[in-house]
Formats: sequence, structure tokens, C-alpha cells
Amino acid sequence: MTTETVSRFLAMLAVVAELATITAIVLVVGSRLSPNLRALGRRAVETVAPSALPLAAVVASVAMAGSLYYSEVANFPPCVLCWYQRIAMYPLVPLLGLGAIRRDAGVALYGVVIAGLGVPISIYHILVERGVVKESIACDPNNPCSLIWVKEFGYLTIPTMALSGFLLIFTLLIISHRSEVHGHR
Repeated sequence: MTTETVSRFLAMLAVVAELATITAIVLVVGSRLSPNLRALGRRAVETVAPSALPLAAVVASVAMAGSLYYSEVANFPPCVLCWYQRIAMYPLVPLLGLGAIRRDAGVALYGVVIAGLGVPISIYHILVERGVVKESIACDPNNPCSLIWVKEFGYLTIPTMALSGFLLIFTLLIISHRSEVHGHR
């Protein structure tokens, strides 16, 4: 399997993550304006909630596997900001995996915090990549954070895919936590 094939597959998964996250946002905002959207949102939460924690664990696992593929197989050395994103993503794999296996929705709150830390790092990295923000002195001049290794569908780069993963994990964990708190399980 080529790096291009893997990148295209991971990019398609990122698009699915983005669509799911956008759908959740539309349902949350729309529920305040429309009783029909409120009912649809409730049904969506009831459908997704039982699987939200295991799904979040799968998303974190795929993100970790993708980042390891890029560094260890495709030989794209991770930059400083990539390492920070990994620091936020990798602990989610055992945390959410164990929570899913033990059916302990209490880990969702911890996962929300960790994924929530990954979001601004990814956003900052995207801004550096796009030249909106100058690279900091923390970035290695021999392996700059502005270097784009992958670009799919005209906008999906490695940090953009990471952001998509963090946002979907965050969304799934909010659903898991809220359904646990409100007794929808």
C-alpha cells in the first residue's frame, strides 16, 4: 500500500469525522430554534450514546496508527507541533479503550479535557502551515512545523486530520458524558 493510498484513506476518514462533528453542532444549535431539530437531536444522541465511548477509542486508535504510519513507514519526521499533538492523542487510546472495555463512561470527562487540549495545538499548527502565524523559535529549522507532507482534497494536511480526530473524539465524549449524567443509557 502506498503512502498516497493511506493518505487518501485517512483523509476520507477525516472528512467523515468533520461531517459528524458539523452535524452534531447543527443539531445542538438547531435544537434551540426548532422542536423538530430538538427531537432529531435527541434521537441521534440516543442512537449514538451507547457506542460513543468505543467509537471515540477507535478514532483515537486510528489517529495514533496514522501518525505512526507517517513517521515510521512513510518516514515523515514529526515536527515539534506534531509531537505536541501526539502527546494529546496517544494517552486517549488506553484511557478510552479501557473505559470502553470496562463500560466506564466516567473516563469521558478526562478524555474531553485531553482532546480539548489537542484542539488548540492542531489549530495553531494549521495556522503555522498556512503562514497565518510565524513559526516559533520552538520549531526546528531542519524540520519546520510549516512543512506540509500531505495535502488531500485541497485542504487536509496531517494537523488538519488530527484536528478532525480531536473534534470528533471531543463530540463523542460529550455525548457519552451527557447521556451518562442524564441517565440515557
